[in-house]
Amino acid sequence: MKYDVIVMGAGHNGLVAAAYLAKAGKSVLMLEAAQEIGGATASVRAFTEYDALLSRYSYLVALLPDQIVKDLGLNFKTISREVSSFTPYKKDGRDLGLHISRVWDKQTEESFIELTGSSDEGIAWQKFYSEVEKFAQKMAPTFLEPLRTRSQMKALIAQDKTWEYLVEKPMAQIIGSTFKDDLVQGVVLTDALIGTFVSANSIQANICFLYHLMGNGTGEWKVPHGGMVALVNELERVVRSHGVDIKTNSEITKISTDAHGVTVQTVMGESFTAEYLLSNAAPAHLDRLRGKNSESSLSGSQLKINMLLRKLPRLKSGADPARAFSGTFHINESYSELEDAYVTAKNGEIPKHAPSEMYCHTLTDPSILSEELAHKGFHTLTLFGLHTPAELFEKDPEAAKKVAAQRCLDALNSYLLDPIESVLALNSDGSMCIEIKSPLDLEKDVRLPGGNIFHRDLTFPFKEEESSQIWGVETDDPRILICGAGAQRGGGVSGIPGHNAAMAVLAKG
Repeated sequence: MKYDVIVMGAGHNGLVAAAYLAKAGKSVLMLEAAQEIGGATASVRAFTEYDALLSRYSYLVALLPDQIVKDLGLNFKTISREVSSFTPYKKDGRDLGLHISRVWDKQTEESFIELTGSSDEGIAWQKFYSEVEKFAQKMAPTFLEPLRTRSQMKALIAQDKTWEYLVEKPMAQIIGSTFKDDLVQGVVLTDALIGTFVSANSIQANICFLYHLMGNGTGEWKVPHGGMVALVNELERVVRSHGVDIKTNSEITKISTDAHGVTVQTVMGESFTAEYLLSNAAPAHLDRLRGKNSESSLSGSQLKINMLLRKLPRLKSGADPARAFSGTFHINESYSELEDAYVTAKNGEIPKHAPSEMYCHTLTDPSILSEELAHKGFHTLTLFGLHTPAELFEKDPEAAKKVAAQRCLDALNSYLLDPIESVLALNSDGSMCIEIKSPLDLEKDVRLPGGNIFHRDLTFPFKEEESSQIWGVETDDPRILICGAGAQRGGGVSGIPGHNAAMAVLAKG
């Protein structure tokens, strides 16, 4: 049987593409190398003795457009967090914390004043993010449309000053000229660094910042109700209801095209043909299967630590842990600490004062826990370490992983009354419920080159004037399109490249 479309990889983007195509009447075959679908959005019982479903790799949702959920009829919802972030710090021998609510309030205002001694920094914060939100509200809707050129996008945004500092000049300049406090500068900078190993002086940081602040025109990072598996389950329901054929344990080993279509061969010796192939794999992996050389790209730069807690630890600052951990909890993420960690890692060493951030899914959505665990006060905790590029783990992966993880935990413990180890759940053999994933683990487990969660370097969500790209998913072969995070306007849990690849196919008739 010849299909209209073969989708390589059944991660969320591949599922989104298959859903749109099948709803439009196309015959679709999905080939997934793993035993289960979901890719980096899969949820697992990481600690088998406990009924707690963790989103092992990806964890929050910001970029997934409401339009995709509506178009596909997904019974999937996300939950807002009251607290945007909490950043512990020490001042004059006291343990304190910068509290920032999702919606500006009196507690946030007072927290800025306590940190800086005046209201100036808080006022600057509100003005800056107000301009960013206006920018996002104009840019975000274009993500599901054919690419605009740089000049077309700039004209659409019509905020020349904001455009200059978000697109044309490095983040370091606007952060340094707008904010005076080192800690506040760092909180702003974190959104430009997640998963991206660069300095604040790199334009690549601007691109990362844009993607983290553009989602649905608000940039709000929400908790997926039921974990990421809830999204995967709904997408699977939709694609199967429209007749999509899904084959797991079907790794593609070769891809070839001719005037009549595209043919793929799998590790099981099977061969399938179609009019088009949509690749949800990283572009570098696609290139290998096509016998092509890949362009160099940044490696991944994150350490992921998943934990199951018996209870939340108390903070030295006296802040309520149920609020502090419900938002993004920043550790060692002042501007100077972030830049110092970058330089250290660039020189081949694991940062001693490791910057990282955490959040507690179960404070917003306890449904990923069994009723028994929730009743006992158990919680999940996810830590995301920054400036830990894959190269730091290549010589001795396990030893480096232990060192990096311990430095992150030591940094966290410096702000806790209860060391995190003292509140971790224990397995029956006495081992702690903690799981550590380096960029090399992401490469091994979900085939991300160098552990890059964006598949390759992020690009601005518009094209240069000379570009022939239409949807940002095209390759040099008209029968092969990219539907994964490596597409232009890819990255993150968004479904956007899946939608755009489907639209590119449907536009061909």
